[in-house]
Amino acid sequence: MKSKLQLLLSGILGGLLAILIFQSLQPQPQPQWQYTPPPLTPTSYIPAAGVENADFVTAASKTIDGVVHVKNIGNYRGSQSTWFGSLYGSDGPSKIGTGSGVVVSPDGYIITNYHVIEDASDIEVTTNDNKKYNATLIGSDAYTDIAVLKIESDTPLQYISFGDSDITQVGEWVLAVGNPFNLNATVTAGIVSAKARDLNSKDDKNQFFLQTDAAVNQGNSGGALVNLKGELVGINTAISSLNGGYVGYSFAVPSNIARKVFEDLLEYGSVQKGLMGVQGAALNADVASELGLVETEGFYVSSIQKDMGAAKAGLQAKDIITQVDGFKINKYSDLTSHLSSKRPGDKVQVKYLRAGVEKETTIVLKKTSRALFIGLELENPEASELEKFDIDYGVRITTNRNRGLLRYGIDEGYYILEINKNKMDDVDKITNYSMQDVDNILFMSPEGEKVLIPFRY
Repeated sequence: MKSKLQLLLSGILGGLLAILIFQSLQPQPQPQWQYTPPPLTPTSYIPAAGVENADFVTAASKTIDGVVHVKNIGNYRGSQSTWFGSLYGSDGPSKIGTGSGVVVSPDGYIITNYHVIEDASDIEVTTNDNKKYNATLIGSDAYTDIAVLKIESDTPLQYISFGDSDITQVGEWVLAVGNPFNLNATVTAGIVSAKARDLNSKDDKNQFFLQTDAAVNQGNSGGALVNLKGELVGINTAISSLNGGYVGYSFAVPSNIARKVFEDLLEYGSVQKGLMGVQGAALNADVASELGLVETEGFYVSSIQKDMGAAKAGLQAKDIITQVDGFKINKYSDLTSHLSSKRPGDKVQVKYLRAGVEKETTIVLKKTSRALFIGLELENPEASELEKFDIDYGVRITTNRNRGLLRYGIDEGYYILEINKNKMDDVDKITNYSMQDVDNILFMSPEGEKVLIPFRY
């Protein structure tokens, strides 16, 4: 019995040993290697601060009822500007055009664009609750393309408060509120793409638009550009387009300029311009090379107008203005944009370079008595000059470099009495017009003979 048990155990142990030897002789499977990619961090990506917290709903709800629909009923002749696509709702000889407007006070004052109400015989305003009003034109400024309307309401109107466009930052979220294609109360979102944008540096208008990528189209003109607080930072005015529709860029008059024009029209009836009294050009690489300068940014002063603030503050020709009130001056529109929100008597802090040395001074802005217009040098005459003609308005031509007008006999000593049948009693009013705005000019000779010359047929 014992021998049988020993024999069984020996057999089991031998079998196990044989199995182990067999397995050891088999090829071992190789471990399967799997690729695990490392986490990717795109080098060009920077998270947009606060995007997830951007509250478009609050800004839209605070402003949508403060934007109105404006209908121009009259002898509309179409926009004279060819270098940008107008946002105006009509584009031809139609007698009805539409646009937008922004209510800026509960008693019914409205800011819109000049080109929205140009040549209107009647202006109709419709609020967001579908109430219609006949509007009165309080005043307008073709130079900044701003107009002020007034409607009478039995109840206080929803309005939009002014924001500070100077502190608006490139990259900041904004909403465009208006009536594109008669689609009332349309809200679109975008960011501020650029500031102090001049769409055509070669024309005779110094522009200073806020550029945004908020979608706007025909009918948005005069509408609101607001920040996320619901504050007005611009008046939507133009688009840059080859086909007349939105292609990604829109432009707004900054609110600080619109507000200043609005207040001037209410208080004075015309825009009050505070000027330094400098002439020159913005620097760039080409201009700097021609002048033999190292600096490629700033405003190069070529001449100083006597009896103006810059002369009294000590500025000289060949100085380079680099900052005004802490705002860096890289191009001409940076300078004109800031000054457009100022009035005669205001003071500005100016930093400038003279022979490479930085200096600083305070300039008191003044109202100029001289102006340049279509090749004419003009000045305000003494009241006694005009009394002999029994009129109290007109500006005198001191120099004429316009050959076309010379062929009509218009020369120094003549007066400009009216432009487009609007009386000219100050050279400031002349500078509100550019060549494309002029239909006709009424001149008067030194002998009192009046000559009406058409510029557009």
